[in-house]
Amino acid sequence: MWSSLALFVIKQRRILILLIAAMTVFMAWKAKDVEMTYDFAQVVSPDDPDVVYFQNFKKTFGEDGNVLVLGLQDSSVYKLGNFTELRNLTDTLSGVEGVNGVLSVTKVFALRKDTATQQFKAVPIFAKAPETQRELDSLMREVNRVEFYKGQLISPSTGATLLALTMDPKYLNSSRRQAVMNEILGHAEAFSKKTGIRLHYAGLPYVRSTMTTKVAAEMKFFVLLTVLMMGATLFMFFRTWAAVIFPILVVLVVVIWCVGTMVLLGYKINLLTGLIPSILIVIGVPNCTYLLSRYHYDYRKSGNQILAMTRVVRKIGLVTLMNNTTTAIGFLVFCFTDIAILYQFGLIATINIFVAFAVSFILIPAVFTYLPPPTPKQLKHLDAKPLTKLLEFFEHLVLERRGTVYLIGAGLVAISLLGITKIKSVSYMVDDLPKESSVNSDLKFFEQHFNGIMPLEIVIDTGKKQGILKIKNLEKIDRLEKYLRTQPVLSSPVSIVTFLKASTQAFYNDNPEYYRLPDNSEKNFILRYLAQSRGKESANGPMSDKLLRSFADSTGQRARISLKIADIGSRNLDTLINRQIQPQIQEIFNGSGMTVKLTGTTILFTKGNEYLINTLKESIIIAFALVGLVVLILFRSLRAVFFTLLPNLVTLILTGGLMGYFGIPLKPSTALIFSIALGIDGDNSIHLIAKFRQELAVNGRRVKAAISTTLREAGTSMIYTSITLFLGFSVFAFSEFGGTKALGLLMSASLLITNFSNLILLPCLLVTFEHGKDETIDQSLLQHYDDDYHQEDDDYELNLSRMTVKRIGTES
Repeated sequence: MWSSLALFVIKQRRILILLIAAMTVFMAWKAKDVEMTYDFAQVVSPDDPDVVYFQNFKKTFGEDGNVLVLGLQDSSVYKLGNFTELRNLTDTLSGVEGVNGVLSVTKVFALRKDTATQQFKAVPIFAKAPETQRELDSLMREVNRVEFYKGQLISPSTGATLLALTMDPKYLNSSRRQAVMNEILGHAEAFSKKTGIRLHYAGLPYVRSTMTTKVAAEMKFFVLLTVLMMGATLFMFFRTWAAVIFPILVVLVVVIWCVGTMVLLGYKINLLTGLIPSILIVIGVPNCTYLLSRYHYDYRKSGNQILAMTRVVRKIGLVTLMNNTTTAIGFLVFCFTDIAILYQFGLIATINIFVAFAVSFILIPAVFTYLPPPTPKQLKHLDAKPLTKLLEFFEHLVLERRGTVYLIGAGLVAISLLGITKIKSVSYMVDDLPKESSVNSDLKFFEQHFNGIMPLEIVIDTGKKQGILKIKNLEKIDRLEKYLRTQPVLSSPVSIVTFLKASTQAFYNDNPEYYRLPDNSEKNFILRYLAQSRGKESANGPMSDKLLRSFADSTGQRARISLKIADIGSRNLDTLINRQIQPQIQEIFNGSGMTVKLTGTTILFTKGNEYLINTLKESIIIAFALVGLVVLILFRSLRAVFFTLLPNLVTLILTGGLMGYFGIPLKPSTALIFSIALGIDGDNSIHLIAKFRQELAVNGRRVKAAISTTLREAGTSMIYTSITLFLGFSVFAFSEFGGTKALGLLMSASLLITNFSNLILLPCLLVTFEHGKDETIDQSLLQHYDDDYHQEDDDYELNLSRMTVKRIGTES
């Protein structure tokens, strides 16, 4: 089959090149429509009860993560000129398309009791712009009397204030979001230039927009950097520009196909899929390197381009396909999850790994049989002395120092297992951004002045219609809110209780001492005033129907407590909820018939990380099983499965140990590494075992002789491949995202470790356990990997008298 394929590729190379070019043009045309994702979907299964509950929550109460906040702490903002600029900024932002509303100190309302109509009226405190500093100071004293705004709009301890922009979800989840964000930030920066007052930005819309922009920028940066790195590596190996230009051209074709595939499947670029083009370049270049090094090796023996390239395709085609299959398995396992972001990542990567294999196995033979044959200078890399010395050292260890290798290996595994116990599973909402980034520094500002900005929601179900209006139920909610105010990582809660307290204060002519719940005798009067107020002049104020519906359902059965929380990390959040808040809820509401549930974006984010990490642990098991199955199919030997999996298990253990000792936490981005590393590292194991089995047959089943030849001949391409992959993945260390940086560093470390595992430990295992007597070698499989194990009549398919080679621009 592979002989026929090799001849077909060479005979029909012009047609195949044109076909690939046409497909690439089509894919490029589709790729121009690729979009960034603006909906950072939850990774928890959509059928999960907590996800279903949260979706119902949003239908009842509205979005919880659509608020963008601009904060400032500067007393000069209360100078008349600067305050006027703040008022203008608020009005300008209110008019930005995609902004539903803006809450600012310049647009606050005060409730006023109208005894004539028996209703509350929401009266803007700044009905007109203050004209003097004295007038402004007087109005600000009135603002500070409204307890409702303390801790929400103005920090009572530091005097910091904020502008809260409610964003339209239709804009947040579309490509229009970036234009809206740019307009908002433009107006804010203009305010800062005029006043000299620094603004801080936070809120999920801002965080997601910033991350989306950085993902797009890094995707382009890494593709360029990876191409340059791979180009330098290829030139270092082959010392010829042809061996640089055409492999790079091959992987760029694959990148275009990759992006086109995303569009055809209806996917968008996110933090994970944005890495795939660079990963494909890193994975695709070794395919080309392997083909070219084997082509040079065979050309030096035969002196004939056509014969050499045909032998290369015939001899290594199947094993290279299996190598790419094991690499793809590292990504394919993510397709077994019901997590959309992981499924898309796995599917796109898997498809295009096989595309990379196919394109390289067509274009490299087609192009290099057109080009002039390699010169003796270009073949010198086959005899590189440093590499030869290194492989001789490995051979010495394997044949003479196996006990030492096992002892050192066992010691490293033991130390690494201890390191693995030090790994902590923790993640943050803005975990992937560096601590010194503006997003993190701004986040610290809001945590310092307002205790946090990430959304957290609590829903109280009284079990009865209008149950939330019963004083005893309101008192229990108030008791819970008082407890929540004692938590330094939580903002002041907002709920129906907050509104009733504000109403009581208004009922008693804005006396702050009456900012409390009404008692039974007051409740009916206040509720009557509220009932008369709804939908009238107060439609723009805090007691409007819209706001009331945001904190109570239409039946009056369920109430919502809305809070903001600091980005304290998944471990601390779990402790806060399960060991502090939940016991307090149990104490307050036990026996009341009321149910209390925590929900919101922050809760689901934390659960999503735990769910994702557990899923990725299962993926590693699946990856081991699939790699073992590929080895079993290729070699038809359970012993070969053992020889393949054990060294790679050691690699993963040592990599995990590094995580523990260097304090790299286990989170979704780092948990990805193990499945991917297993797939890539498994290539080298298959490569070496295939060569060893062939040499075992050639050398009369003399194990040591077979190992010696295997290390000298297969070791070269394995080290080339590892160096290429190491350098390729190391570029991710330049990422601004912590997870991407960890991916690069840990994958690079894994690729260094796998050289120990597959070039030292694996050969030791073969010498120790492979006795060369009790296993029949399947020649039909070995011939696909054979380097010298063939007779000249094996090339009967090539009738060189009927095939001639002409240079570019002619036919063959």
